[in-house]
Amino acid sequence: VQLVESGGGLVQAGGSLRLSCAASGRILSINDMGWYRQAPGKQREVVAVTTSAGSTNYADSVKGRFTISSDNAKNTVYLQMNSPKTEDTAVYYCTARVFNGSGYGQYWGQGTPVTVSS
Repeated sequence: VQLVESGGGLVQAGGSLRLSCAASGRILSINDMGWYRQAPGKQREVVAVTTSAGSTNYADSVKGRFTISSDNAKNTVYLQMNSPKTEDTAVYYCTARVFNGSGYGQYWGQGTPVTVSS
C-alpha cells in the first residue's frame, strides 16, 4: 500500500491551501484516514482524522479553520486549510489504516511540506 500526498507548498497567512493524499495498492477497505504534522524540533501531532463511517476529529488548534474530507471511491483524503497561521508550518503526513485481506496495517505517506508566511 502506498500513500502519496500532494498540494503542499508556500501559502500566505490567511490564505488557503488544499492537501490531497491518494492510497493505492492492495486495499480491501480503509478504516480511517488522517493527517498529522511535524514542525521543526517538535513531535509529530495529529491534525485531523476521518473514519469510514464519516465521523471527523480535529486538533483544537485547527478547529474551524481546517476541514478533512474523503472520497472513498478514490481512496483519497483531503485537507482544506483555510486561514492558515505561521504556526501551521510543518511537514504534513497522510496516514491510513488499511485492511488488505490478510490483516490491518497503518500506512504513512512521505510527507508534504507546508510553509505559511506572514
